[in-house]
Amino acid sequence: MDGDPTPPSHSQLLGDKFTESKRQYFTPTASDSDAQPTERPTTDGNSQSPQVSISVMTPPPPVTLSSKPYDSSDFPEDMYPPENFALVSPLIYRSGMPKKRNFPFLKRLGLKSIVTLVLEEYPEQSRRFLEQNHIALYQFGVAGNKEPFADIPEPVICQALLVLMDKRCLPALIHCNRGRHRTGCLVGCLRKLQEWTNTSIFDEYRRFSAPKSRSMDQQFIELFDVRPVLEQIDPENVPDWPTISYSLQGQHH
Repeated sequence: MDGDPTPPSHSQLLGDKFTESKRQYFTPTASDSDAQPTERPTTDGNSQSPQVSISVMTPPPPVTLSSKPYDSSDFPEDMYPPENFALVSPLIYRSGMPKKRNFPFLKRLGLKSIVTLVLEEYPEQSRRFLEQNHIALYQFGVAGNKEPFADIPEPVICQALLVLMDKRCLPALIHCNRGRHRTGCLVGCLRKLQEWTNTSIFDEYRRFSAPKSRSMDQQFIELFDVRPVLEQIDPENVPDWPTISYSLQGQHH
């Protein structure tokens, strides 16, 4: 691969298939640095459907960025990682909501994308940091798995996985507010694509969500169907993970 490719726009990455859902909102594709995310609607007070919003902030043209995996020895001691920060896979990280004190640390990661699962408007100072560092923001706002009615919609997780499964978007950081439940669900579904066993997936989920692990999250991960994701992955831009290659070979034969 020559140089660092520009992260794909949301329309290139996700296609038109997902835009049919009434609960999903995308910004128009923009060619300049003034692209703004759509305003996220709220659900009707009488509805039992979970609140969902999706927006994409297109950054200015990228500069040359580092693409090497995280190595703690690279960072001075006065740099502070976000809460619950960890390496998920090569060039994919997870954490809670980054704060201003975490920005120098994140800058050293050379991120190209942030995948956030929070519903709230993204903090203005964080938006400025992303724009200044040419980092694309993919916001898939979901309410989380909370009884009795709210749950995470599978199509939204599929879309988030398509971002993570495109090497043009990497390095990437996944986060929600605390980096526990919603982030744990997305990472758990990514592990299914990587063909982890359920036992290993749940062990990882509980390690980050303790002491408040949710049985509904683990059920969501167990029942999640990876086939819609595999059907839409771009084989030319899939990350170099052997288990994913095997899955794709089986899908397209």
